[in-house]
Amino acid sequence: QVQPVESGGGLVQAGDSLRLSCTASIRSFLDFGVGWFRQTGANERELVAGISPYDGEVTYYADSVRGRFIISKDRAKNTAYLLMNSLKPEDTAVYVCAASRFSSPANLGGYDFWGQGTQVNVSS
Repeated sequence: QVQPVESGGGLVQAGDSLRLSCTASIRSFLDFGVGWFRQTGANERELVAGISPYDGEVTYYADSVRGRFIISKDRAKNTAYLLMNSLKPEDTAVYVCAASRFSSPANLGGYDFWGQGTQVNVSS
């Protein structure tokens, strides 16, 4: 069983940067693809960034974050990251890390293992 655990959320001002982290107790966590989703209120979860399994050669970004967010993984630390730059108030959401069995990070059907989420608030 893979249980992702997120950290790094908080309250920042517009224009600031924030880095989220995601890890799991299993040593082979990064053999899975990793995606960062965000959810606001009753809205559906939106995939904002994803990275492919193993070496993470393939990445995906939603149009709303492309050029501002960077997803990466550090196998030595068994941790995936989401670096969020130039944050906007509309980036305010609960950010959830998920692990995927599929090679394509954009394939929503592969995300079977979900974290609890971390809150990000961006003030104007």
